[in-house]
Amino acid sequence: MEDEDILDTSDSDLVDGPAPRPQSLMLAFFGNHVLEEGDLCVYSGSIIDVLGRVGVGEQAVRSTLTRMVNRGLLRRQREGRRMYFGLTPQATRVLQDGRTRIWKQGAVNDDWDGSWTLLGFSLPDSWKRQRHDLRSRLTWSGFGALYSGLWIAPGDVDVSGPVSELGLSAHVKIFHARAAEVTDIERMISDTWDLESIAARYVTFDKRWTAHLGTGSGEDPIGTRLRLVSEWLWTIRTDPRLPARHLPPAWPARPAQETFRRIAEQTARPAQLMARDLLDTAPLR
Repeated sequence: MEDEDILDTSDSDLVDGPAPRPQSLMLAFFGNHVLEEGDLCVYSGSIIDVLGRVGVGEQAVRSTLTRMVNRGLLRRQREGRRMYFGLTPQATRVLQDGRTRIWKQGAVNDDWDGSWTLLGFSLPDSWKRQRHDLRSRLTWSGFGALYSGLWIAPGDVDVSGPVSELGLSAHVKIFHARAAEVTDIERMISDTWDLESIAARYVTFDKRWTAHLGTGSGEDPIGTRLRLVSEWLWTIRTDPRLPARHLPPAWPARPAQETFRRIAEQTARPAQLMARDLLDTAPLR
């Protein structure tokens, strides 16, 4: 199962904004309110309440919970007559990866050391699913297709784990290198990645959320934060964090990230306090 598919926040790649999927909102919910709390599970009624605040109906929440249990992302736990849901190790790993991408790495790469990771692969023509899975993992890890079977990412990127999980280690070769002086890095970047589409996502996010600045957390900080994180993940998920010095002037990732972080700071404490009142939780056994 691909992390990029798990964390995908929309049913399409339209640049005018995401249409959040219940599963993505569900993962954002668990990432916001469960991941840092340790071994904890949440009553289904509490989940229905919170996701209802962002437009997800009760039936959609229940079917999403069932589907995520079947996919190995959530586990059920009965407490009396109530059903609670907690994270599996796989979901914890996915959310930790997303947390690193969102909160630690950031969207602006000012400290690139000039290195690149190159990955070459050759798969049989009949392996369409394996090829799709590999490309999905590579995209989420920041790679772009330099040529059809040669992908490249800025910096030292370790993708040996995902490649091994897909059972493709024997079909993949990974190298770390630096570009020769004759290489036009700006041209290579523009040929390899769709910079216009990536930039449009940041512009859309910034316009959408700038209106929230200065308004506080509003009447529903838990719902606001859930939408904020989900939309930010949609915005950054196809951005490989290309070196800032090789991107076009006034690259919009920086102001968009500032907007995200300011609103995240505004909503963090109010959302946490609201969650304590709203969520019925139990220790995960």
